[in-house]
This record gives sequence, C-alpha cells and structure tokens, in this order.
Amino acid sequence: MSTYAEKLNATKEGYPFAAWRESYNVGLEQYTQENCDEVKSIFDELIAELVSLGEQAPKEQKIALFQKAIEATNELEEDIIETGEREDLCELTNNITVACGLNPAEYGDGEGLASEWREW
Repeated sequence: MSTYAEKLNATKEGYPFAAWRESYNVGLEQYTQENCDEVKSIFDELIAELVSLGEQAPKEQKIALFQKAIEATNELEEDIIETGEREDLCELTNNITVACGLNPAEYGDGEGLASEWREW
C-alpha cells in the first residue's frame, strides 16, 4: 500500500504541463517553457506542502494550501488557462485532493476545490 507522500507524489504523473508545452510548437505562444514551469511549480509546492503537513493534519489546513495554490494560478498570465487547460487543472486539483484524503465532491458545488477560488 502506498504511503501518503507516495500517493501525493504519484499525482505528478498526471501533470499536463509537458502537453501544454507541445502546444507551443503548433503556434500557441503562451505555452513558453517559463509559463509552463511557473504553473508546474505552483502544483509542486502544493504537493510538497501537503506532504510536509502530513496525512493527519486537519482538513482546514489542507484546504488552506489548496486555496493558496489556486489563488496563485489566478495570478498567471490570463491566456495561459483556456478551456482545455482549465479542465486539466480542475482534474489535477481533484486528483491531489483525493490523494490527500479529501473528497472533491464536497467542495465547489461538487466540482472540487479549484472551483472554490479559481478565476479561470
């Protein structure tokens, strides 16, 4: 059985950022290496902080970390998160939510924690 940290780190396998980067090669110029790395670092930090917090941490503390991450994505360049990317990030956020022991259906009117704060 996977540990808490292993479950959280395994969600990185679902990162969409390399695929976003490929879009740059077909003319979507907002997907620079720098922009993709910036989004990736937000989610890397979220996962690292959840691991550091620990599995038994109160859900309010875990939720606060998600809020910090989603609000950070709100500060990104406006055109980097379009429809497909919005779906990618919501799915990724929900996968991380499950991995840290929370139920995405309990937040954002059933859409998950990203929908609590996202502006994209």
